[in-house]
Formats: sequence, structure tokens, C-alpha cells
Amino acid sequence: MTQFIETEIDARGVATLWLAREDKHNALSADMMTQLEEAARRLAQDSDVRVVVLAARGKTFCAGGDLAWMRDQMAMDADTRRSESARIATALMALYELPQPLIGRLHGNAFGGGVGLASVCDVALGAAGIKMGLTETKLGLIPANIGPYVIARMGGTRAREVFMNARLFDAGEAVRLNLLTRAVAAVDLDDAVEEAITPYLSCAPGAVSEAKALLRMLEGRITQEHVDLAIDALAQRWETSEARDGIAAFFDKRPAPWAG
Repeated sequence: MTQFIETEIDARGVATLWLAREDKHNALSADMMTQLEEAARRLAQDSDVRVVVLAARGKTFCAGGDLAWMRDQMAMDADTRRSESARIATALMALYELPQPLIGRLHGNAFGGGVGLASVCDVALGAAGIKMGLTETKLGLIPANIGPYVIARMGGTRAREVFMNARLFDAGEAVRLNLLTRAVAAVDLDDAVEEAITPYLSCAPGAVSEAKALLRMLEGRITQEHVDLAIDALAQRWETSEARDGIAAFFDKRPAPWAG
């Protein structure tokens, strides 16, 4: 199997999870999401890992869900499609549940599932030139599987500005919307990531892990019930004519029926 997720661990115990499907702008395929979940669960069990960085190879952080994979889902029965589309939800849950701090290194663009990846990070740092957006509704779909994490990150009031309209926004607005912690010049991104890593390395690893667990509980932890609710919402949306028409229009390179 082709490796779409690469893991590097340095001598300090800093692990980097690399999205490595750069020829497809790191669009999330089924295999890629399975590998991401497996890699996150391995790191969660590694007591020598103190900080995890989520980064991407190539020009784009993540273009969202792979549309060829989405098109394949149209031919599946409803139960299989629900199980298949849930892959991103389980991958995000594995990242969300990491006991170590998770730092996002975003460059290029982040759409759909890429916004979900940013949302599970404890600290998300972005290059100033990036574009972000929850683009699902343009395709007749909804940002459901990523929804619990996006809304937890942004808060309901800010999410209302971008959750339903597929509008693209820049790094500065992403900071205002609370999707990014900071935006820096692209040439300064690695330095900003290192600056975010360094304080954790002076702290007791067990205390950091327990502090993160306590924070999750106090802020209102995302539960499996929330995740299942989101998975069911997307499964129902897949059954609509809008979903079929939106995916077909994309591959036919024509406007969707509702496009103004």
C-alpha cells in the first residue's frame, strides 16, 4: 500500500505527522484517512513522544475530501456509504484524543476536511497567504463529519459566518474566526512552529497530558455521540438528489443546478 502519511520523531520526542499525497494536494482518500488514524493511535501510545506536529508535503496543506472517493460512494448502498464516509470522523477523533499537544502547520490552502484537521489542533499556525473554506455545500453536501471539531474550535457564533455558505477566507480572517492561532509569513512558519513546540519541552510530560485531558473535560468534550450524530447527518445528505447532482456537476465541469 502506498504510504500517504509519514511519521518522523526527533531526538527531543517531537513527532511530525506528514500528509504525503502531494500530487493530489493532500486530498483525503480512504487509505489516507485510515493511515492517519493508525498513525495517530500509535503516537498516542508512545510515551517518548512529547509533542505532535501535523504538517503537509507539497504546495497544499489539504484540499479536503478526495472527490473521486466521494464519487465512488454514490454507487454504494446506504450502510456501506455511511461506514465509508465515517473514515474522516474516526481519523479526526484519533487526532483529537492525542494525549500530547498537537500543533498544526498550515501552508497552501485548507478546504473542507483540511479545516477539520486544523480544528483538532491545540495550536494552529498558518502561512499568511493561505485560503480556507468549508466548501461542502457547493457540492450539495454538508460539513458534518468535521462539524463537531470545527464548531468546538470556532464557537457557534463565528461558525455561522462560514459553515453554510462555502465562502473562502484568508489567514487573517481565519485568525479572527479562531481557526488559526496565528498567521505568519510563509518563510517564518517553521520558526513559529518551533516557537510553539519549545515551551512544552520544559514541562513535565505527564502533567501536560493530564492538563490537556482536564481542559477537554472542562470545555465540553466531543463525545462519540456527537460524532455519530454528525456521521448520520452526512449519511442522510448523501441520499439527496442535491448530493448526486453536485458531485456529478463537479466531474462534468459544469455549474451545479443551484449555482447563481
